[in-house]
Amino acid sequence: METDKEHWERIYTTKHHNEVSWWQENPVISLDFIHSFNLHKSAKIIDIGGGDSKLVDCLLEEGYENITVLDISDRALQRAKLRLGDKAKKVNWIVSDVTEYRSYVDYDLWHDRAAFHFLITEEQIRKYLSAAMGSIKDNGYLTIGTFSEEGPLKCSGLDVKKYSEKELLSQLKDGFKKIRCIKEDHITPFNTTQNFLFCSFKKIKFINCICINKE
Repeated sequence: METDKEHWERIYTTKHHNEVSWWQENPVISLDFIHSFNLHKSAKIIDIGGGDSKLVDCLLEEGYENITVLDISDRALQRAKLRLGDKAKKVNWIVSDVTEYRSYVDYDLWHDRAAFHFLITEEQIRKYLSAAMGSIKDNGYLTIGTFSEEGPLKCSGLDVKKYSEKELLSQLKDGFKKIRCIKEDHITPFNTTQNFLFCSFKKIKFINCICINKE
């Protein structure tokens, strides 16, 4: 049986970008959420499960200076680097399973489109949330795009976990405050529709075990 890493290395080795359902030429919703945070161009941004997504291209074009892309697949990141050419040197690339990731950087923004829903066990979800909590600075931001309750049951041959807004907020209730949630119909390269739930959150600051949130 394949490990998760073996699965994704195979996917990114055997399929072109227009042969995977999550591909977007222009990540409009992700950019809209990122712009809503009014981050400085030097803000530290990490894209979780970024693969060879073009979000990094767009952020570089907009002048963001401190971008990290994390993915379990080395092949996916190599494809992104090849596409970017010399611009790839401006990005920090990390090959890691997000559930095993431990950051030494306090990020201003943790962005995840289409990675979280592949975590289907309580242990995987707990480890993911622990990694996010430990990586985002106080009053920093988190945005997640995951399959909604109207989304598919599987993706890339793997089972996924679908979320209603209530269910996603429940997962993030300890440590994060909701900013907004929207739904989007993503049209795949095969002209099928996948319904996504996108939510943004602000990390709550804890002082002496008392939860406060500075606006």
